[in-house]
Amino acid sequence: HYLGAVCLSFPTVNLRYHKTNVSLQKLSVRRTMKARKETNRNLAGISAFSEQVIQRKENNTMKEVYEFLKNCGTYYLATVEGNQPRVRPFGTVDLFEDKLYIQTGKVKAVAQQMKSNSNIEISAMAPDGRWIRIAAVAVLDDNIKAQEHMLESYPNLKAMYAAGDGNTEVYYLKNATAQICSFTEAPREIKF
Repeated sequence: HYLGAVCLSFPTVNLRYHKTNVSLQKLSVRRTMKARKETNRNLAGISAFSEQVIQRKENNTMKEVYEFLKNCGTYYLATVEGNQPRVRPFGTVDLFEDKLYIQTGKVKAVAQQMKSNSNIEISAMAPDGRWIRIAAVAVLDDNIKAQEHMLESYPNLKAMYAAGDGNTEVYYLKNATAQICSFTEAPREIKF
């Protein structure tokens, strides 16, 4: 008689187990979906943060190149005229709207050379013995604000140039690769 009672109640226990198992599975699915949504939100936040860090890193490396050139005072800009390399001393360098700029006059041969072949190189040596080499594309920027900013940074140029005068030209460096070198350390590469 006892054995029959166990057999009769067993299906009920099995049914309860099944209902409990289904409820746990539904709860597990809901928790998994909630965790996935939270993970996606976290990943989106991490991605946005990573982009900000990359942008800050690019700005910091560009700023480092800018400060290096400012510290040198004079740097040498290389262009090409036909198949002949041309190099001349320059001194203007400016940071404006997250771009590194150089400046020249429209009537100068260097401006015509950069328009014909925008690939340039810059080289300079710092007082501490380190030197920098920069390969970049020089992009002409007609933005009057960029010209004004450059001339404010170099007020002595105002005797020869004025923003919007038709002669003042500013170029920003694009796809730049800079190498900072010395005799005591391995070269360091900076891209911006």
